[in-house]
Amino acid sequence: MLEAVGVSAFDESVYRAVLSGPQRAVRDLAESAEAGVARTGHALKRLAGLGLVRPVGRGQWEAVSPQSALSSLLHRRRSEAETVFAGVETQFNDLRRLHRAGQLRSDPGALVEVLTGREVMTRKIEELSRSVTTHLWTLDKPPYLEQVGQPQYNEQETATTRELLERGVDVRGVYCLESIESPGRLETLLNLVTLGERSRLLPQLPFKARIVDRRVAVVPLADGSQDSMVLVHPSGLLDGLMELFEAYWERAEPLISEGLGAVEGPEGPTDEELVLVRLLHAGFKDQAIARQLGVSVRTATRRVASLMRRLDAGTRFQAGVKARERGWV
Repeated sequence: MLEAVGVSAFDESVYRAVLSGPQRAVRDLAESAEAGVARTGHALKRLAGLGLVRPVGRGQWEAVSPQSALSSLLHRRRSEAETVFAGVETQFNDLRRLHRAGQLRSDPGALVEVLTGREVMTRKIEELSRSVTTHLWTLDKPPYLEQVGQPQYNEQETATTRELLERGVDVRGVYCLESIESPGRLETLLNLVTLGERSRLLPQLPFKARIVDRRVAVVPLADGSQDSMVLVHPSGLLDGLMELFEAYWERAEPLISEGLGAVEGPEGPTDEELVLVRLLHAGFKDQAIARQLGVSVRTATRRVASLMRRLDAGTRFQAGVKARERGWV
């Protein structure tokens, strides 16, 4: 039973014999283990090296408390195993890079896969989404294959994101102003943030991409095209795409500030005010705000004015600054 922590079957039988009494002589232990005195003595030395027994006099041995000794031994073996696995993982990565370099020399086309046709692309994206295990990074901008902004899509996106986050996936998204133009889109993204997605916003993005598990990237073949896309497999190109994502991530601003959760009580914003202040912060005009809120332009203008009065701001820019000071954005 203890072979998993480095104790052989014979040494375990000697250990059990030591446990059966307060102090045991080597000869008695040899008799209990049905072995010679010399073999039993060697087993005791191995057990002492593992911290399971200790000498207490001439030829006498006693057991260390199994609870503390075995717990310590188990922790030591676990640490050793983790070190070994880390070394294996390093070797695995080296072998993967070697294999990738060989692929690039023999068949460069295998590293980039071109997909055409809406049905084929949709099927592949669904397949990749189901296979996510560690990372899902997105540079988000239109056009979309799905009906982004529609209630059914919002519900599906929320459910999928929740499931990924519950599995410990690193879900990060960099969005641009075009990403949140569809009515209700910003509200959905804010809900995803409350679930645990890390989301940031830039005024614009040059292209869209989805990186899955840092092993494959999906990129449209042409800007604005919904007819074709490429899958980039492990290669220098994939490494470059991941570095680009990190660069845009660093430049972007969080959709919700980390301190927002501390805003409580009557001074905190309502849900509608949160959406509205983020629309102002993103640079939306009243017409675009009206589309997001699903109201008339006149109503949107009135709500913006009310928010500015509450923030004691004379301009929209001031409103954004004061909202940030209060930790709203």
